[in-house]
Amino acid sequence: MNIGIIAHNSKRTLIEDFCIAYKGILSRHDIYATGTTGRRIEEVTSLRVHKFLPGSLGGDKQFTEMIERGAMDMVIFFYNPNMIDQREPDVGTIVAACDSNTIPVATNIATAEMLILGLGRGDLDWRIGMRSGDE
Repeated sequence: MNIGIIAHNSKRTLIEDFCIAYKGILSRHDIYATGTTGRRIEEVTSLRVHKFLPGSLGGDKQFTEMIERGAMDMVIFFYNPNMIDQREPDVGTIVAACDSNTIPVATNIATAEMLILGLGRGDLDWRIGMRSGDE
């Protein structure tokens, strides 16, 4: 499965802790992230991460394009709803792309844990058929 992970600057420590906690599950999948988030995940977990550009340099657009192609199977996007900054990846655009393409998305730790545990159990295997066109 292709797992997209993205975080606003104020949520980077949370995403790092999340990835450390669920390293065992994440290690069995391909992880995609914007540049800085991806680098930090690699540093704290030693997982291999496919990195886009930093979000502020177009990485969020690369991330969204992968979603729109249906090539992402799940997205975890930790953002700070109290600090919306135009230099940060656009939550609305990414969530709308996920919704339009039937891609599960979590924007908080509680939902992210439900998705990652479901991923570990195989509950998201239905995405494989959607991605390969075998609906």
